[in-house]
Amino acid sequence: MKKILVLCTGNSCRSQLAEGYLRHFAGDQAEIYSAGIETHGVNPKAIQVMAEDHIDISGHTSNNVDEYAGIDFDAVITVCDNANEACPFFPGNVERFHYNFPDPAKATGTPEEIINEFTRVRDMIKAYSADFVSQHIKNQ
Repeated sequence: MKKILVLCTGNSCRSQLAEGYLRHFAGDQAEIYSAGIETHGVNPKAIQVMAEDHIDISGHTSNNVDEYAGIDFDAVITVCDNANEACPFFPGNVERFHYNFPDPAKATGTPEEIINEFTRVRDMIKAYSADFVSQHIKNQ
């Protein structure tokens, strides 16, 4: 079974959304983890927009990448440029993937505009996750 790590700066939004969707689309065909270069806690708005799409990430925790040093990952997906640049070395035959998603936690404006940005980024990550699973997990 493939082991996939999603890595972001703070493991609070983008990597949490990706973990939720990758788990959803991969089912029991992969083990999905997420972590950050730092830990900032799971953003409540990330939990909210995922719940609106019927995926519960309320039990997720914000983890530091160092916590997973002993796991032999098959793939690491960085979801922001900062994590891609700071990504530690993973031994073995680890495939690296990168997509720089906008950070919804940096959204400004009215509460509605902010949640709309979370939803927009969620939908981008959902499409990326579905595509990733179909290309790299389901067809293996």
